[in-house]
Amino acid sequence: MAGATGLFDRKVILAPLAGITNLSFRMMAREFGCDLCLTEMVSANGLVRGSETTAAYLKTIPEDRPLGVQLFGADPQIMAEAAVLVSEHHPDFIDINMGCPVRKVVRSGAGAFLMKDPAAAGRIIAAVVKAVRVPVTVKIRSGWSRQSANAVEMAKIAQEAGAAAITVHGRTADQGFSGHADWNVIALVKKAVAIPVVGNGDIRQPADALRMFCLTRCDAVMVGRGALGNPWLFQGISRLLAGEPDMPAPDPAQRLRIIRKHHDMEIQACGVKVADRMFRKHLLWYTKGLPGSGKFREAAGKMADSRQWLPELERYFSSLCTTAPPEIMP
Repeated sequence: MAGATGLFDRKVILAPLAGITNLSFRMMAREFGCDLCLTEMVSANGLVRGSETTAAYLKTIPEDRPLGVQLFGADPQIMAEAAVLVSEHHPDFIDINMGCPVRKVVRSGAGAFLMKDPAAAGRIIAAVVKAVRVPVTVKIRSGWSRQSANAVEMAKIAQEAGAAAITVHGRTADQGFSGHADWNVIALVKKAVAIPVVGNGDIRQPADALRMFCLTRCDAVMVGRGALGNPWLFQGISRLLAGEPDMPAPDPAQRLRIIRKHHDMEIQACGVKVADRMFRKHLLWYTKGLPGSGKFREAAGKMADSRQWLPELERYFSSLCTTAPPEIMP
């Protein structure tokens, strides 16, 4: 089993988000200072069966480093076989998802379901660790429910099975993404194990990351939904951790440039037709909360492709333009 010395030391990490953290999204996060990224959640069963759709989640480029690949599955042998296939792509580490609350995943006995069966979780971790030479990490929730919060137990099992680090999302599986993350659980896990602990949940502003480091003593922080339409969040966190002041949010002209660059990267990765379909959600996130964005969002939602919504996007942002603050794009 390979170690993870230094890999998670004081790092800011992009969480694996299904349908979101593809190559173009990861590269946008990296441009704003994200230290480490993970792929979208990858099905071990799909990889072992030779599914081309599943294998596409592994698409990367040399600049997309350091990179972790997140696997999910319920069978130790299949997870081990999938990990071997993943290791052929030379990831920096392999992460095992034991926290996804999505019904389809849970019904298969994977994801957060494994919070209900710590012994099975341990067998899966041990099988993957034995099969590969790269570090193996685990992502969990605080428990299946508030009545069965067992993150500390799961973390100890993961460490015993050979995991190199563990990420703790401070919500229970039955919370989904509602309510608030309990950072105290992250602190308890950090006290209980010797391996690095990554804190996850409710980092929406740069100051949130700083507070998480201070309150939990975690080794690294993981940002998920807070980065949607807000990749400059990583830059703000990096600056605060370096003792520097945060930068102002991008002005309308800068934000438009960021959106267009992200869309162009999406086109390069998967072609115009797929990019336009995939990018619609990002368009809504990038404009959420801006003055008059409701009208634009409603209009854009009725447009078929970027040939229609790009001119509308430019008209909308030109109406918002003010004197630009200092440049924030690298």
